[in-house]
Amino acid sequence: MDLQLNDKTALVLASSSGLGKAIAKELALEGANVMLTSRNKDKLVQAKKEIEQMAKGKVDYMVADVTDAGSINDLVDVTRKTFGKIDILVNNTGGPQAGSFDDMSDSDWQKAFELTLLSYIRAVRAVLPDLKENGGHILNNTSSSVKQPIDGLLLSNVFRMGVQGLSKSLSQELAADGIMVNTIGAGRIETDRLKELDAKRAEKQGISVEEAQEAIKKQIPAGRYGELKEFAKMAAFLVSGVNTYITGQTLLVDGGLTKAF
Repeated sequence: MDLQLNDKTALVLASSSGLGKAIAKELALEGANVMLTSRNKDKLVQAKKEIEQMAKGKVDYMVADVTDAGSINDLVDVTRKTFGKIDILVNNTGGPQAGSFDDMSDSDWQKAFELTLLSYIRAVRAVLPDLKENGGHILNNTSSSVKQPIDGLLLSNVFRMGVQGLSKSLSQELAADGIMVNTIGAGRIETDRLKELDAKRAEKQGISVEEAQEAIKKQIPAGRYGELKEFAKMAAFLVSGVNTYITGQTLLVDGGLTKAF
């Protein structure tokens, strides 16, 4: 299927690794011009080099901190100057600190808010002039926790629900401008973040990482962890030119793990 992404410009946050990089790669493969960003220049250079080898679209990067309003505004300005108008915003960040309620200070709550929710709000505000003029797509990456809370990830559980509320509200406000706004959530997709959480879980339970992973896989109807490309393909569809009527929805890519409707 032609996703009608040729010559479209996509800004993908936190895209030097993990889910963000996978989405950026898929969009570039489909012909979109993609701006990569993260705080780590070395990873960005490597990601750009890797994606360019197979991309149909153009790829560039800018070092930016999504928790800083000025940095986000500069990023959007540079993206416009590099590629022209912005057609697609993929909001994405790394996960906030793991832990339970007693582990969290006011500072932890504030940092998680700025990372996981406020960064999305600021990015949307910055790109809206382009999207209102031309239409386009906003995709907010969250987690399967928006449907079913995950033990030990309190901050993520709380603020990713805020992202879902933001997405639904924006979908109502912006549909008349031809802007589709959706939420995508990962279940157990193979990323470095997942490996880190699995290691912590194994340590807490006094078992090996392999044993911890096998126990989780037994809870997944598909019987395995998801691949990055499986998640990225669904993200690419949601922000593509063929998606002209799906908005305000939350889609989980989780192999059936989440039992909630």
